[in-house]
Amino acid sequence: MRRIIAYVVRFAVILIGYAIASLAASAFLNVLFLGYFGYAPGPGHPTIAPALYFSVPFVALFIAYFGFMPAAVVILIAEVLGRRDWLFYALGGAVTAVVFLGFAHNVGDGDFDVTDNNVRLALVGSGMVGGIFYWLSAGRWAGTWRREPLLDAES
Repeated sequence: MRRIIAYVVRFAVILIGYAIASLAASAFLNVLFLGYFGYAPGPGHPTIAPALYFSVPFVALFIAYFGFMPAAVVILIAEVLGRRDWLFYALGGAVTAVVFLGFAHNVGDGDFDVTDNNVRLALVGSGMVGGIFYWLSAGRWAGTWRREPLLDAES
């Protein structure tokens, strides 16, 4: 019974970590595009903050949707191998972004394909930021569900 509770708790931590990673990747992508398009308002600018309050969670939904399967594979590998280093998750986020870019290219829809190298690099960078934030929120404890308890109360 204790093992099942540990699995459920770990699964919840993974889902929360994935949501945090999606939000962080979205925030990074939004800030990159604001800078790319030349929006550099001073502190207290009245239009940028409300726009980010809407666009960061909205773009995070798309990031979470399109990155789910490759990120799930990276998370599964990390959990099985017990990888707890930040570099693994940063590179896993980059791989997730590259898989998405490959999928977008192979769909065959010209409007969905990403052709600008700056946008491709921004997506890979946001994948890396998402991976690092996943590591901060959930990845540092990867594989802990597989450990046996040190002391068992029943013995």
